[in-house]
This record gives sequence, C-alpha cells and structure tokens, in this order.
Amino acid sequence: MTDEDVAHSREHEGRPFEVKLPDGGAYHVRLVASDPDAYDRFYNVFANPMLWFIQHYLWDLSNAPDIRREEVEAFEFGYNVVNEDLARAVLDEIEGESEPVVMVHDYHLYTLPALVRKVRPDAFLHHFIHIPWTQSDAWRVLPSMIREEIYRGLLANDIIGFHTRSYRRNFLQCCRDLMDLDVDFERGVVFHDDREVWVRAYPLPIDAEATRAVARRPRTEQFERELLRRRRDHLILRVDRADLSKNVLRGFTAFDVFLTQHPEFHERVTFIAQLMPSRTDVPEYAEYLERIEAVVAVVNHRHGTPDWMPIHLKLRDDLEEAVAAYKHYDVLLVNAMFDGMNLVAKEGPLVNERAGVSILSENTGAHEELGEFALSVNPFDIQELADSIHAALTMERGERERRMAGLERTVTQRDPGDWVDEQLADIRKKAETLR
Repeated sequence: MTDEDVAHSREHEGRPFEVKLPDGGAYHVRLVASDPDAYDRFYNVFANPMLWFIQHYLWDLSNAPDIRREEVEAFEFGYNVVNEDLARAVLDEIEGESEPVVMVHDYHLYTLPALVRKVRPDAFLHHFIHIPWTQSDAWRVLPSMIREEIYRGLLANDIIGFHTRSYRRNFLQCCRDLMDLDVDFERGVVFHDDREVWVRAYPLPIDAEATRAVARRPRTEQFERELLRRRRDHLILRVDRADLSKNVLRGFTAFDVFLTQHPEFHERVTFIAQLMPSRTDVPEYAEYLERIEAVVAVVNHRHGTPDWMPIHLKLRDDLEEAVAAYKHYDVLLVNAMFDGMNLVAKEGPLVNERAGVSILSENTGAHEELGEFALSVNPFDIQELADSIHAALTMERGERERRMAGLERTVTQRDPGDWVDEQLADIRKKAETLR
C-alpha cells in the first residue's frame, strides 16, 4: 500500500517474512506489490469510491455516479489485476498443501475466490465482509457484467460471513433478485454451481482487556489530566474517521440545534470530535473534510464566547487521546448513516467512568447488539438527534447506570478469539459435508 511496503516486498523477493509482535510471538506476512497504476485504479477508482459508496448507500443517484470507460477499465485493469496478483500469491502459498483453508477479507477482494477456486477446487474458501451489505437495488448501479462477476467471485467461497443478521439477509435477497439463484433464507444457503454456499453472521467483538490496558497507559493518563483541567459540566464525544458514511455534518448540525433550543447549556457543555482524515486522495473525501471544518466554524461562531468554544475539533488519529476522552464523556455520539459494525460504540462504554449515555444510529451493525441499552436514533433526523442529546444530558443517574451496565455486559460477552473460533467451527462443520 505504501512505498515502504513495496520496498519490504522487494527486500524479501516477494516471499513471506517474519513479523514479531510487541508482546511476544510472531507471524509471517507476504506483501504483494502490484503495478502502481493498477493499484491506483483498484483502490481510488473502483474499491473506493465505487464499492464503498454502494455498500453505504452514499451515492446521490440523481447526480452520481456516471459510469464511463474510466470506471469499467478501473475494474478490468485495476480491481481484477490486483485480485489476480493476490490470487497468484495465495496459490503459491498453498501449493503442496492438502485441502488448504483460505480466509479472505472484505470488499477489496471479491473476485479473488473464483480465481483460487478455478485452480484449486479442493481449497476451502471463507470470506468475511466487514462493511454493510446493501439491498438489491443499490447494486443495480453497477453494470450487469461487473456486478455478476463480483457475485460469482464471492459465491466461489464455501462460507461468506457478515457482522449482522440484516446484512446476511440482504445478501441472500441479492442472490435471488440479481442472480436469479435458489436461496434458503432459513438455513442461510445459496445454491450456486452445484454447491451450497453458507451465509452467516459473526458480529465482531473488541478485546476488552487490551482496551482497558490502553486506558491505564501513562500517556493516556497525561491526556486525561489535560482534559479534566479544561472540562466543563458536560462532555459530548465522537471518535471517527472523517468518512462520509459517519454522518459527521448532521452530528454537528444537531448539536447546533440543541444549543439553540436549550440555551441553559451554553458554556456548560463541550463537544469533542476526534476525527482521523480518511482517503484524502479521493476528491469526495477531501471536500467532505472541508465541509466539516466549515460547519464547526459556523457553530463555534454562532454560540461561542471569548472563553468557551462549543466544538473542539481534533483532526488526528491518537489512540491514547481517544481513550482518555472515552473515560470521561457524558454522551458518546455514534450517528453513522450506515456502518458495518462500529467498534467505537463498544470501546467507549467499556472504559467510561461517568455512566455515559450512548446515542447510537439504528443503521450501525453494533445496534443489533447494543440498541437495547443506547438511545437509538434515525441518523437523518436532526431534531431527534438534538432531542436525544438533551435526553442524555438530563437523564437520571440510575437510568444512566442501568444502561451503562447493559452495554458493558454485552460488550464483554465475547472477544475476538470467540469471533475467530465461531468461524473456524463453521469451517470444520462445512468441511465435513464436503467429504
């Protein structure tokens, strides 16, 4: 992905090399260098924004996208080229292995499984998709030939995994609507090429102990002391990538409405937004970041005073700084338009020390697990979001503690090891049916 990655790949002649973990242990990684032009087309033209926008309902269809030769060639000479490069590396790695298992991840590699299946029909292929799977009509944006190649690539897998039952259901529906395939919704099976493809939901948990360990770091405590020195009566927090899907603009607009309708909170509340700039090579993202800064300036000018800035915008990625803020928020705002899971919604409640209230978009994957104990919001309803901010800040202590206990209990029920074990158990179960 970077010049350093390419250098490492060349240094090791494209072969796997050992990487040591900070806390002991090691694993092997093989970096695959593609042609730079092909990689640019793969990532910046097709995977982002084309697939990402489709899978987060981000296209304003009356205006975009216009699919021309550039996008079609980006798929053929970019997306497929990088998938072919990686498929060759996979085939090289599993050569001589009997009944190898290959686990593929995310929207960057939809055509890879079919390439591996063609050469190694004995391989067991498992594909986990970390972002939402949208409903059938969203996929009609793509030319039918490209769409069908993507679906055939995915359906070459033995198991396809998603974060939620909703995404699983959408995928099954797409296979029926777009590919005219037989689907068993109850069992979660697609029948394709005389094979049964299992479709499953595996919600991604967080590593609770690792997150708590970050909260105890000396550097985290330094940020914590500075935050407490400046803290007002109430703290609202969001931690996100500056991604269009995260709905940052509506979050700030709702805070603006809240301050207008509840002037009693003036100078008593601060909204800290820690945003990591994301995909700035994609024009839509660079423009979005400019709009974020403009809205913050407007809200601060409208409501601020000489010694109070309502919104404190931090454009950086700093884990310890974010966790320090997690510990002391009164309201955690997660209002994404659509989100595969959203781990911030799980990390914050784990270390928060103030019985903070979570405001959670009903369109996040995390909502399936956490919605019962959060204030659920329609991410497009700015008034509802403003009302939820007020409700959270005025909620009785006992109710705050009840909700926080429920969130913490849910978040700690499973860890990433369980997530992997659940998938491996299904791989073993499915493999038995193939023998």
